[in-house]
Amino acid sequence: MAIERVREYFTEKGVADRILEFDVSSATVELAAQALGCEGKRIAKTLSFHVDDRVVLIVAAGDAKIDNPKYKAEFHAKAKMLSYDEAETLIGHAVGGVCPFAVNDGVEVYLDESLKRFETVFPACGSSNSAIELTIQELEWLSGYSKWIDVCKLPE
Repeated sequence: MAIERVREYFTEKGVADRILEFDVSSATVELAAQALGCEGKRIAKTLSFHVDDRVVLIVAAGDAKIDNPKYKAEFHAKAKMLSYDEAETLIGHAVGGVCPFAVNDGVEVYLDESLKRFETVFPACGSSNSAIELTIQELEWLSGYSKWIDVCKLPE
């Protein structure tokens, strides 16, 4: 189970005791915000894409949406999300629990600028009923991200 991979990884990093597990689903931004009692924009959603022959994860604020021209400028490709069936095989986490932690080898992680508005954010931990509260610096450290990018737009 993917949450066990994340728990093992977080144990090595000394933060496993901070994983939050819920009796309800946190599989979407809205459900996670309800489970946590926070604003949806503070949910750090992880979006998964094919870029040529690579798998790319983009962690973005819950209220952010991919801006296609910015995405194309960054990755020199049209945004093509992984299908529901591909996610677990290619990333190591199923849809609803996709996160940037303990992912399969070769998966690239990027952090979107939309997250920098917050002191702490809540990414999933590999299951559809888990999260962890992290500072932006902790998210950088634990995600093994490649770089910060700006590929999203925020609501007006």
